[in-house]
Amino acid sequence: MDAGVFARRSDRLGRTVQIGVASGRVINVSFPETPPDDAEADHPLLDRVFDYLDGESDHFDDVTVALTVPTEQRRVLDAVRKLPYGETVSLGRVAKLAGLDDEDEEDRRTVRTALSENPVPLFIPDHRVRDAPGGAPAEVARRLRERESA
Repeated sequence: MDAGVFARRSDRLGRTVQIGVASGRVINVSFPETPPDDAEADHPLLDRVFDYLDGESDHFDDVTVALTVPTEQRRVLDAVRKLPYGETVSLGRVAKLAGLDDEDEEDRRTVRTALSENPVPLFIPDHRVRDAPGGAPAEVARRLRERESA
């Protein structure tokens, strides 16, 4: 199915993994407490996410995501998407990777905003940026980092 809302409860995360798909592109990832009543539980991408949560290494770099964010934020998210599995970097490093000045407060604010408003955490792995906000709840991000360092 190339469109819809898909969700499944994860005991590892203590939350639900929910993905929104439109025209075959992931448009949203969230981690609600419980799955919505109208969400489907079966989707190949959810299967991959749960394999990842069970310990399989998956970078998800082949997953097509649809981003509607300002250009500078897109550069940040594109840089974060390339961060290797299991590696964590600083906010300043992300700024440099995005072609921004890691010493400039406005550029650092752009990075923080892009990370905190990331519509597709996990597929754009903002949990790999330490000491920075992300699109996933802090507890989920911590568990994802733990999963990748195991």
